[in-house]
Amino acid sequence: MKPILSALAGLLAASALTAPALAAPAAAPVAIIHARLLTMGPAGEIADGTLIVRDGKILAVGKGLAVPAGVQVIDAKGAIVTPGLFAPNTVLGVREVNSVKGTDDAKSASADLGAAFDPQYGLNPDSTLVPVARLGGVTRAIVVPAPGGDGEGGGDDGDGSLFDGQVLAIRLAGDLLVKPRLAVAMRFGENGAGGSRGAEIGLLRARLDEVRLYKQNRAAYDRGETRDLKLSRADLEALIPVVEGREPLLVTVHRAADIRQVLAFAREQRLRVILNGAEEGWRVADEIAAAKVPVILNATADLPRSFEIVGASLRNAARLRAAGVEIAIVSPDPAHRVRELRYEAGSAVAQGLSYAAALEAITIAPARIFGLADQLGSLQPGRAADLVIWDGDPLEPRSLPTAIYVDGAPQPLRSRALDLRDRYESGDGASR
Repeated sequence: MKPILSALAGLLAASALTAPALAAPAAAPVAIIHARLLTMGPAGEIADGTLIVRDGKILAVGKGLAVPAGVQVIDAKGAIVTPGLFAPNTVLGVREVNSVKGTDDAKSASADLGAAFDPQYGLNPDSTLVPVARLGGVTRAIVVPAPGGDGEGGGDDGDGSLFDGQVLAIRLAGDLLVKPRLAVAMRFGENGAGGSRGAEIGLLRARLDEVRLYKQNRAAYDRGETRDLKLSRADLEALIPVVEGREPLLVTVHRAADIRQVLAFAREQRLRVILNGAEEGWRVADEIAAAKVPVILNATADLPRSFEIVGASLRNAARLRAAGVEIAIVSPDPAHRVRELRYEAGSAVAQGLSYAAALEAITIAPARIFGLADQLGSLQPGRAADLVIWDGDPLEPRSLPTAIYVDGAPQPLRSRALDLRDRYESGDGASR
């Protein structure tokens, strides 16, 4: 066995030396001048501003800044420059084709791996969906695992479907992974575990009690001296940061009554939670605000596709924000339509959300919600140099990026879809 392991280790070492580097090479310093900077930071909007990028970070932002020697200068000519957009609920990099199971690494079918399921190991930096999303100005995203098992719904607690898995952050260039284990995802309501809402609350309480018991008696657990626990050791370990309040539960929940139940359970268990979906959130907006719980929502969800969202409203985003709730806006599809994130924000503006709040909901707000605002989401010194130069208003569908930077590196304004379009428009496709 040892010779086999040694040979395998040698092969892995050799492949590591020959594998292409995934991270983008160090970008040259850049200064963008004469730009209308929507910084989403303390500086607010800066007319005719200058932004200087060095070593993948924002070096300086302001008006009338001196540009250091040896820096490439880009004249924005009054164009709007924003932080790269941040999509807060996607399966980018872990799902390619919805109907092809072999391309879907967004969920676990294992009975032993629910909360501990980590999608980072399925990330594909060559996914064709990443450049498509990036062309919509999206430079960062949150990957949220999908419900496990064979279906899209829940199941009983025995199939590991109470928790969906680990939430992580990615960049849309180079080596995708930014930070794993930001939260644990789960569902509550019609698609929750246990077959009913009462059963789900009971199961959830019991499982979290198991985590606390395990945490306090690891040695006894190793000796087999504790009672039998339903969760696997991997899931028990994954949920310790949740019961300690170091990681939130990202709870997909829809109707107002269920939102109240989630908020009450979080208070009882002293948990941090983030609400995902919350189509009827506007009905309990004051309660969500009082609990200081952020909401990730689809701004155009207004059809009563189930009994959980009979009260869905296009004004959900505006009403929640008016009540003081931190909101982040998602795209209409977590894989193939992430590029439409800014359209969703624009639709929310049409329904009463302020322009500033809408842009915030797709830049700095997702970064704050997931604890990344000290690195991402705004144009401030020291932040990652993710930025987009636009040829018009970024929330207008006909506007397009003229330049996109991720960690200070310029990105190609191309995708496989555009390459195929150009090939077949030119008539070259038939010969290839």
